[in-house]
Amino acid sequence: RRRVRQEHAKPLAIALHAWLREQLTTISRKSNTADAIAYAMSQWQALVRYLDDGRIEIDNNTAERALRGVALGRKNYLFLGSDAGGERAATMYSLLGTAKLNDINPQAYLRHVL
Repeated sequence: RRRVRQEHAKPLAIALHAWLREQLTTISRKSNTADAIAYAMSQWQALVRYLDDGRIEIDNNTAERALRGVALGRKNYLFLGSDAGGERAATMYSLLGTAKLNDINPQAYLRHVL
């Protein structure tokens, strides 16, 4: 994976870096675009780190998907009714999350156990 990235993605990253540097000289320093380019440039080493290590994923979509349920349910968790209800919900979320991590269908598991 590293070899393919070096061959295909690295030249694109180098070209993008040069293009971003060039764009900074042509746009207003006070614009939102300039701020975005400056941020990308300041984070460049982290942005291209995946090119040198084939084990690193190109994006963090897997982590984002894993946290989506927490983000979507955050407001719902406020209405659990009581501390005991919150503890029961936490137990259920842990149980179902563990089932998923072990490639067990949570619905089938609960049907079997209950």
